[in-house]
Amino acid sequence: MWGVIKSILWAFLGVQRDQQRREDFESGKPMAFIVTGLVMGGVLVLVLLFLAIRIAR
Repeated sequence: MWGVIKSILWAFLGVQRDQQRREDFESGKPMAFIVTGLVMGGVLVLVLLFLAIRIAR
């Protein structure tokens, strides 16, 4: 599971190597990447929302 999280974090930052991306698509389970990406995207949105509300006060 750590490999999936690490791959998604690098992809979010836009610095994932092409070789790693190919390995992810060949060996990884798509549902694990989809679910983990959605959860991490949701967490990112919540953190940004929290920061925006905190700064606006």
